[in-house]
Amino acid sequence: MFAHYRLRRGLDIPLKGEADRLTVPMEPSAEYAIKPTDFKHITPKLLCKENDRVLIGTPLFSDKNRPNLLFTSPVSGRVSAIVRGDKRRLLEIRILPDNTDTAVTFPTAAPEELPREQIVDLLLQSGLWPYIIQRPYGLIARPEDTPKALFISCFNSAPLAPDYDFVFADRQEQLEMGLRVIERLCPGNIHLGLSHNTSAHSVFRRLKAHIHIFRGPHPAGNVGVQIHHVCPVGKGQVVWTLSPMGLAAIGHLFLTGMYDNSRMVALTGSACLRPQYILCRQGLQLSALHEYAAPREEEVRYVSGDPLTGDNAGPAGFLGFYHQQVTFLPEGNTRELFGWARPFRFKKFSAARTYLSYLSTCFGKTFRFDLNTNTNGGVRAFVMTGEYRKVLPMDIFVSFLLKAILAGDIDKMEALGIYEVIPEDLALCEFVCSSKVEIQQILQDGIDLMIKEMQ
Repeated sequence: MFAHYRLRRGLDIPLKGEADRLTVPMEPSAEYAIKPTDFKHITPKLLCKENDRVLIGTPLFSDKNRPNLLFTSPVSGRVSAIVRGDKRRLLEIRILPDNTDTAVTFPTAAPEELPREQIVDLLLQSGLWPYIIQRPYGLIARPEDTPKALFISCFNSAPLAPDYDFVFADRQEQLEMGLRVIERLCPGNIHLGLSHNTSAHSVFRRLKAHIHIFRGPHPAGNVGVQIHHVCPVGKGQVVWTLSPMGLAAIGHLFLTGMYDNSRMVALTGSACLRPQYILCRQGLQLSALHEYAAPREEEVRYVSGDPLTGDNAGPAGFLGFYHQQVTFLPEGNTRELFGWARPFRFKKFSAARTYLSYLSTCFGKTFRFDLNTNTNGGVRAFVMTGEYRKVLPMDIFVSFLLKAILAGDIDKMEALGIYEVIPEDLALCEFVCSSKVEIQQILQDGIDLMIKEMQ
């Protein structure tokens, strides 16, 4: 028996450039990289140096505060550069591939035959443990914790997001093995969130766990929203989350004894010449995708991730550790004279129905918009409008939470639900914000303050 949830609040942003169900293998990139900046609140300690020979699964750095938490190489080859930023902050470890795909081999066994401690140690040594994220705060989970539940969202509702039914269609064996592994970490409390549009023939329908069906617009696919409706996180409680990509990688490790460095990535966006899926390796350099960027008058932004929460990596940047999507968007470097006073425009999208383009939905067909990165205005007075509540299907007063964060009031932040959200959950609030406030950054600052004060 499935539990059904209908979410009425939210917003699906109709962008052009959805990926076609066509998969093309990618030629090897000139360089690959792993970025410590992809992992929140770790202090990286280097375990390699330039010109070192590495294999797939070779440890490159660890967390200084948790030496057993390792981050491993996505490809075999030679460490070509160690990139540092201000105050010698470690930004990237770049690897020149040798294209032999030589990998470190780890021991394999049926997870039911292994004690929990040995499974945890294997995930830590292989570099797959960082896929397991804890709520609150969205940090890499602590192996010594006992979570009250583990959630996996089996669909992505973000703009132009990859279709998980298509991406994981041929990975049933890995997903089933991965589920057996995490069942040993959190027995009896594995929850899967499925969309009401998930096909009856989907691989996710065959997985044995607690199934929850969600219907509604974005952010219905966000695991934080699903946790809020099924098993809310309170003070002193811990819930773990895992992506289907991480689940499949864990299953692959226990089936073959090797780190899985492959992934199917959706190339999307209105500035993408051929929106489709590619087969590539983790840490791909985005310059290898330049042939997919459509020639335009304005510059093209390379986003690792989706348009709402992705990183502005640039063509010289690299695919993020947690990302299965690259979005090409036109830069919004131009300004429009008296744009606010011109409502008769059908090529602009507005969540508040400022433009007449919203009438396109009245005729049974949703018009797709070619939007750029222009915010159409600067930061202005932070006013109470009620617009956040319309797009967030969670019982959280966003305006009051943000003001408590700005005031540094820990008690109010706790009372207003900071344990339940991370920046991706409020990304839509930032999109519709008429005050142009950087909501995701404010929330991250609040989380950073909570971690600092609670240590």
